[in-house]
Amino acid sequence: MGHMPLVEVLLIALALSLDALAVSIAAACSGRTAAPRAGFRLAFHFGLFQALMPVLGWLAGWRLAAHIEAYDHWVAAVLLAIVAARMLRAGFGHEAAELPAAPSRGLTLVALSTAVSVDALAVGLSLAMLRVPVWFPAAVIGLSARAVSFAGVRLGRCLSTRFGRGAEVVGGIVLLLIAARILVQHLS
Repeated sequence: MGHMPLVEVLLIALALSLDALAVSIAAACSGRTAAPRAGFRLAFHFGLFQALMPVLGWLAGWRLAAHIEAYDHWVAAVLLAIVAARMLRAGFGHEAAELPAAPSRGLTLVALSTAVSVDALAVGLSLAMLRVPVWFPAAVIGLSARAVSFAGVRLGRCLSTRFGRGAEVVGGIVLLLIAARILVQHLS
C-alpha cells in the first residue's frame, strides 16, 4: 500500500471542512446553539461524521463507487435544503415551536452531519482505489472538521447576536447555496 503526503492530507481535510464551516455558521445563526454544549455537540458530530465517512468509503472500495456517485450529491443537497427551509421559516418570524428544538440535536444534527460529510465518503473511495491506508487521513479530516466547525459556531453566534433573525435568514440562504453548489458541481 502507498501513502499520501501530509500536505495533501491537510489540504483535503481543509477542503472537506469548508462545508462544515459554512453549515456551523448557519446553524449558530439560528440562535439555538447558544449553550456551549450545543456548539460542542455540533462540532463533535461534524468531526465524527467527517472521520467515519472516509473509512466507510474506503471499506466499500471500488465496487460501490459508481453506485454512490450516482446519487450522493442528491442526498447531501436535499438534507441541506430541508434544514435551510426550516431556518428560513424561523427567520421570517414563524414560531420556533414549529421547528426542531436545535440544530445540535436529534435528526437535524444527523442530517447536517451526513450532508457535510458525503464528500468525505468519496474521498475514502478514492483512497481505496489508490490503495492508500485510510486511518491517518480519516483522523486528520475529522479533527480538522471539528476545529473548523467549532470556530464556525463561535462566528455564527457573534453574527446572530449582532443581526438577530436576519442572520438566521442569511444562514438558511447559505445552506441553500451550498446545496445548489453541490448539485451544479455534480451535474455539470
